[in-house]
Amino acid sequence: MSTYDVVEICAGAGGQALGLEKAGFEHALAVELDTHACNTLRANRPSWKVVEADVADHSEWRPADYKGVSLLAGGVPCPPFSIAGKQLGANDERDLFAWAVEQVTVIQPRALMLENVRGLSMPRFAGYRQHVLDRLAGLGYIAEWRLLHASDFGVAQLRPRFILIALKAEDAPYFHWPDHAGTPPTVGETLIDLMAADGWKGAKAWSEKANKIAPTIVGGSKKHGGADLGPTRAKRAWAEMSVDALGVADAPPTSDHPVDFIPKLTTEMVARIQGWSDDYPWEFTGRKTSRYRQIGNAFPPPVARAVGEAIIRAFNREGEPKKMESAERDPVYKALREAEGFLTPERLMKLVGLTDPAELERRIGLLSRDFEVEIDTSNAKTAYKLGNFKAFVGQEDHDRHDLFLKHRAKIS
Repeated sequence: MSTYDVVEICAGAGGQALGLEKAGFEHALAVELDTHACNTLRANRPSWKVVEADVADHSEWRPADYKGVSLLAGGVPCPPFSIAGKQLGANDERDLFAWAVEQVTVIQPRALMLENVRGLSMPRFAGYRQHVLDRLAGLGYIAEWRLLHASDFGVAQLRPRFILIALKAEDAPYFHWPDHAGTPPTVGETLIDLMAADGWKGAKAWSEKANKIAPTIVGGSKKHGGADLGPTRAKRAWAEMSVDALGVADAPPTSDHPVDFIPKLTTEMVARIQGWSDDYPWEFTGRKTSRYRQIGNAFPPPVARAVGEAIIRAFNREGEPKKMESAERDPVYKALREAEGFLTPERLMKLVGLTDPAELERRIGLLSRDFEVEIDTSNAKTAYKLGNFKAFVGQEDHDRHDLFLKHRAKIS
């Protein structure tokens, strides 16, 4: 089999890395900001080149040195798009999605794979997504977005992730999103051996109560306290499975614990729910809270493997070719982008098929959060023109630099 190399940015503690390795990729480089995650990467793969740095700092690594790599991959920071956050998108100093896409101009990989949270798939970011598709099309790539759930790939957790795949035109027709792996195991089935490891007599009865898949594991950030299993809604779901979600245990229950004890999960158990197992062995370094954050923020290895294998099948031209869909997704963005000048609300509504002026204003408002939108009122009538994309794509004078330095200690 041919060897395919990968440069992975925002690599975290290795969930995506291990999955891509299992798929058949060899790491030419892994770049990650967090010291603890880098230590985990080095402990598991001493031969890999791991750069501990802000991925956008080209004094630490040069994208041009990796020109022609098979795959550029990464799990860029989620907070700019998270439903649980403010969804600042292009105005968030942690937003590296557009920057990662821009590296395609330098690295010119055969394929691009970026993953993020479900929030990026929502209407709030329709213009942002369309800009990404248009930029990649202009660089000769055909791209698709897809929302994948970890539970569809044998992981005992829902964990929706929004994936962007882009391939050069000659490979794109052979890319097919991976098939589902069947019914996922329950939390009880997944963890019973770990829960019984120290002799707890209630493990079997507990496993029968934990007969669902897990809510999405939340790794949290350095801005907040210690490890626990997520917000109130997630804690209720865990409680229904007889799991105490208020913290993470140091060890499983022992033979001294009563059979009706409600246990907390250990970091080893959380890793198992994230998809690490005997088939995906990995050791996490650092203290408990750090290990939990590394695990909780990761991309499940079985999902990364399934997508990586689909990319390699496209490289090898396996299967029947099909049309990859780089479809337009935001007609308001499209109309403004293609206009030669300003458009009045009436003209814009006619072009995009809207009849409600309030809905047009709402969509313009969403676009203005990620793009500069010029408003002309010189003729006593409002008109709009789409300006520059606000996101950081490598500009030396972008606000991102100062904000990043200011908040670096709390970025994870």
